[in-house]
Amino acid sequence: MFNSFNQMQKGISAGFLVLVLSICLLSSIGNERGVHSAIYEANMVAISSYSIWKLYLAVRGWPWLPWLCAARDALLERSGPEAETTALLQLGIQAELLREFSSHEIRAMTQDFASMVGQGGFAQVFRGTLDDGTAVAVKRMVITTSCDVVTGDDDFLREVSIIANVHHRSLVRLLGYCLPRGGGGRYLVYPFFENGSLDRWLFHRGEEGRRLLTWPTRRCIAVDVARALAYLHHECHRRILHLDVKPGNILLDGGLRAHVSDFGISVSVARDLASVVDTRGRGTFGYMAPEMLVNAVSDKSDVYSYGMTLLELVGGRRNLEEAASTTPDLAREFFPCVVREKMARGELMEAVDAAIMADVDEEAAELVVRVALCCIQRRRDLRPSMLAVVDMLEGRVDADLPLPPESRPSSAVDFQQPLSTSLTHGR
Repeated sequence: MFNSFNQMQKGISAGFLVLVLSICLLSSIGNERGVHSAIYEANMVAISSYSIWKLYLAVRGWPWLPWLCAARDALLERSGPEAETTALLQLGIQAELLREFSSHEIRAMTQDFASMVGQGGFAQVFRGTLDDGTAVAVKRMVITTSCDVVTGDDDFLREVSIIANVHHRSLVRLLGYCLPRGGGGRYLVYPFFENGSLDRWLFHRGEEGRRLLTWPTRRCIAVDVARALAYLHHECHRRILHLDVKPGNILLDGGLRAHVSDFGISVSVARDLASVVDTRGRGTFGYMAPEMLVNAVSDKSDVYSYGMTLLELVGGRRNLEEAASTTPDLAREFFPCVVREKMARGELMEAVDAAIMADVDEEAAELVVRVALCCIQRRRDLRPSMLAVVDMLEGRVDADLPLPPESRPSSAVDFQQPLSTSLTHGR
């Protein structure tokens, strides 16, 4: 007690001494054998506690202890699901707004993954139901390891970090996530959209299905998607590039309103950057901007993809249908070329989806086509921003059509030269 270093240690030592004396005093009431046993036990408790305490004080000061703790933390980061949770928090996610589901809950809500409603490169989507009856879509992202390279984890963290921090009525809303113990997969839980994707309505339901997608509905879808992209590009704290805008990533709710989905390959960039160099091979052929073929991406890359999607929305067909020939005649088969040629001849209505052509106003159709052609110019600096696209669609700004091929400068739209390399590789 008299050799302790500070007042706290002196107090603890005195407490042990008082404990021993108190037990000895109480045990003196009993018989002699009981007294000896009580004193022995009391001393053993006091001495053991005191020794453990002193040992802790000594070890706490050893120089290698912080290194040992750091090594333990690094091991946990590589092996446990707590690492992913920490990563989510480090990415700035408002974790309290998301629900963390267990593996058992994921299996229960999907009835052991009984109903698959979609599939991509590294993900599968299943229909599910929450306890309260809410329909959900469960996206299972497969995590694979090959040659010490982990595939899928970055996409999961990227999608969660982006979608959990954006809030717009035309963007899908993330309800929760699941990080199963032991790894193997990651799960994201979204609201279920009963009308599926725009891709399904345009290309897989036939003319009768396309007829249900009326012209006013298509105009509304075009504006919804444009506003969502304008929000990502201009209203978020950091500019978000979607990089895979296409009908397959546009979901329709019960009222056929559009919601942009799938942020697995998106990037978040500082506002002062005009473009970034990305080497991970993003996008979908047929919707990719020409500059993406050389790994340069910007918000204007989304503008290009939006323009290609807009043309498919007007025509009710793919911009380039699959053909037996590996070298298609772009002037006849590439829809942007067909649309422009028919517009020049005053025959634009022939390019409008036949399923709804009778109900389409030619002036309204021409406006949308003009916006689309502005968006798909070869040089990205000539494309409008998504804010300008919204203004064009809503009639606040004129849609200045790019010059025709015979009178355009070299910097203006050029459909064939940059696109032929990407379009012949499929979709």
